[in-house]
Amino acid sequence: MNQTDTDRMMTQAARRIHSWRGLGSLAVAALLAACSLAPRAPAPALLDASAIERLLASPERSSADRSNDQRRKPAPLLAFMEVRRGMWALDLSAGGGYTTELLARAAGREGRVWGQSQPREAIRGAPAAPEGGAAAAPAAGAPAAPARIASDVAVNNRQQALLRAGVDAAPIEAVVQRFETPVPASAPAGSIDRVTLMFNYHDLVWMGVDRERMNRAVFAALKPGGLYIIGDHAGRPGTGISEAGTLHRIDEQYLRAEIERAGFRFVAEAGFLRNPNDPRDRNNPDPPQPKDDFVMKFVKP
Repeated sequence: MNQTDTDRMMTQAARRIHSWRGLGSLAVAALLAACSLAPRAPAPALLDASAIERLLASPERSSADRSNDQRRKPAPLLAFMEVRRGMWALDLSAGGGYTTELLARAAGREGRVWGQSQPREAIRGAPAAPEGGAAAAPAAGAPAAPARIASDVAVNNRQQALLRAGVDAAPIEAVVQRFETPVPASAPAGSIDRVTLMFNYHDLVWMGVDRERMNRAVFAALKPGGLYIIGDHAGRPGTGISEAGTLHRIDEQYLRAEIERAGFRFVAEAGFLRNPNDPRDRNNPDPPQPKDDFVMKFVKP
């Protein structure tokens, strides 16, 4: 080996060392960036039955919510949702905020909760029949029923009430966005622990919502292992979505297939709201009785 070859090898070695040093700097910079975007620390253990019982017995809960408890059975619902303190949760189609507030109370001050609703101008169409059947005409001279409060206003009212009462609850943010893009900018992709949609998935049909796009957005928002919990009124097998706007029911297997197509894995179905005596052939069962309702749980692998 002559001197020229030796000099060339030394030069190449020096270049490699410089390159490695550059890579080291880049690696450190990448590590620092990753740390700034690092996921939150693992959430505490699941709320047990006694913690859920204390949450529901809180004296600050409204009489309306306590009355709704008889139908919605929040104790087994929260257990099925695997609620944890510090969790981040998004309640789709929040309505009056019943489920939204339950999630906030379960998450505690360390958590975050969003209650989503669709902009009124984005709603297309109307159901062929109102849910629960036609409303009875008010008696002559009776006062008109109060106007329904917009969902975002109802959710904000709940947040203010929780603050006034000093309740140990997650801050609730009202989100008015289309169902196709329901996740707020304040929730980065892969950051949410729980997404709920209670008893309104069937309404997305007559509202003309792109459900496939919505479910993909939910999938992207959830962290791996995050749960998507959906409750709705059971339709008869094989009816699919054909009775969503008339009987306000949906075939549960049809719904399950839609969610699984977005990448979710089915985990379990809860039985605490099932009523096998409901013929499922009317908007309101005849004879009068609770509707047969299902609650399903899906996980982002």
